[in-house]
Amino acid sequence: MKIALVGIGKIALDQHVPALAASPDWELAATVSRRGRVEGVPAFADLDRMLAAHPEIGTVSLCLPPVPRFAAAQAVLRAGRNLMLEKPPGATLAEVHVLRDLAQAHGVGLYTTWHSRMAHAVGQAKAWLADRDIRAGRITWREDVRRWHPGQDWIFDPGGMGVFDPGINALSILTEILPVSVHLTAAELDFPRNRQAPIAARLSFSHGIAADLDFRQEGPQTWDIELRTDAGHLALRMGGNLLEIDGRRVGGEDSIMGEYPALYHRMARLVREGKSDVDLTPMVLVADAFVLGRRNTVEAFEP
Repeated sequence: MKIALVGIGKIALDQHVPALAASPDWELAATVSRRGRVEGVPAFADLDRMLAAHPEIGTVSLCLPPVPRFAAAQAVLRAGRNLMLEKPPGATLAEVHVLRDLAQAHGVGLYTTWHSRMAHAVGQAKAWLADRDIRAGRITWREDVRRWHPGQDWIFDPGGMGVFDPGINALSILTEILPVSVHLTAAELDFPRNRQAPIAARLSFSHGIAADLDFRQEGPQTWDIELRTDAGHLALRMGGNLLEIDGRRVGGEDSIMGEYPALYHRMARLVREGKSDVDLTPMVLVADAFVLGRRNTVEAFEP
């Protein structure tokens, strides 16, 4: 099946393009970007022109930042093409509700992806937790924004989400593996004095679960979820790719490169079955953090 990729930046080149190149389901037939290109693939600077020039492309994957993504997403759906969205699926929950209704009205599929749910050990963790009671938990999600988003000011603009851009990955895993629903009870957010989005956050959830998110960690990166249950201690490490039970490794792989191929495999199945997959649960938790969060002003920060 032919697919177009919109937004040829770091995440597209690092993850989407290799995943599509290796996929038996997809042919990357066009790109849209102001500056980026993929060698050997027709490139456009304007989305509407690409859609008009390639009616045979039935699916579009958007890798744009959340704020400008909404207009592009509407254009894709109104053109009758299936749509795959990078996380988070929008700048606001209301936007994604509009997109869900628009996809239904035009009879096309919409996939709001959460790539961390495709990490190697997430499914195994979910199965282990299925019949266990959650007693407490701890999320530690600390990474270096300069490493993953070098020079990208937009991530600290309104709608850019700041530390919740990576933090929502942890929440997407948490809401996938827990056998019960979870809700936010309190939050504390650290905003650099020259930025409009938080650089760090401490969150409290139901079931005794707490989260420590930080965008300033240099050196080794930390992506851990630990849960204490009535039948032992579970830990997901390396962004959900390694599973430990009671301190002993029992599953997963030392790699994060399987997530995006799995997303595109899922998208192919949705297209063939004429279905959508729209889950906003992780985004609800982030929105609640902005509503409930106590705001602290911290030192200025330059990406």
